[in-house]
Amino acid sequence: MKFIKRLFKFVFKTVFWFIVVSVVVVLIFKWVPVPITPLMVIRNIQLSDHQDKGWKHDWVPIEQLSTDLQLAVICSEDQNFIKHHGFDIEAIEKAYENNKKGKKIKGGSSISQQTAKNVFLWPHRSWTRKGFETYFTFLIELIWSKERIMEVYLNSIEMGPGIYGAEAASQYWFKKPASKLTKYQAAALASILPNPLRYKATPATKYIENRKSWIVKQMRYYGPLIYPKRDDNN
Repeated sequence: MKFIKRLFKFVFKTVFWFIVVSVVVVLIFKWVPVPITPLMVIRNIQLSDHQDKGWKHDWVPIEQLSTDLQLAVICSEDQNFIKHHGFDIEAIEKAYENNKKGKKIKGGSSISQQTAKNVFLWPHRSWTRKGFETYFTFLIELIWSKERIMEVYLNSIEMGPGIYGAEAASQYWFKKPASKLTKYQAAALASILPNPLRYKATPATKYIENRKSWIVKQMRYYGPLIYPKRDDNN
């Protein structure tokens, strides 16, 4: 009995302090730029000896991130981003059904889920990571605004070999700041997100060119990007 009581106390304290620390960290990142992510460290370790160590990551506020880029990633990755509360149930169900049929599919993860994974977790898929991803997605949707989630997402996402965030990617691929991207350049960056270590924003392959055209067309259908207001003045 004593062992069970001690085990219960240990588990309770572990869970309690995990929740406290995670909430505090999410609260801090509500305002403070995210300086580093687990993926940056993991990728740096994975680099072979003949490659340069380190990464390019330049945080910029959302006001300096092209609205076209914000819209391009929404149209490419998560068209219900503004509407849902972290999880696009329709996309998840579609991915699940296609997976049962053995089809090659695009993942059903929302931008909020990807942000939670990129900032707080490791990249390799597992049920454990998915559980933590669900928890952190709930937290950031509860504490951050949609605009803040987009800001953190675009400043943390992998966009090339050792390239993290839209500003570094824009400079790397197009030699210009992220605020100056054209629609097609924004669409090019969005089109490489499924596999940024394999795809190139420029020079674009036929596949990327087709993706760019599709994304720009979706941007026209989508209309202006308007973030929902929050009562807490986020």
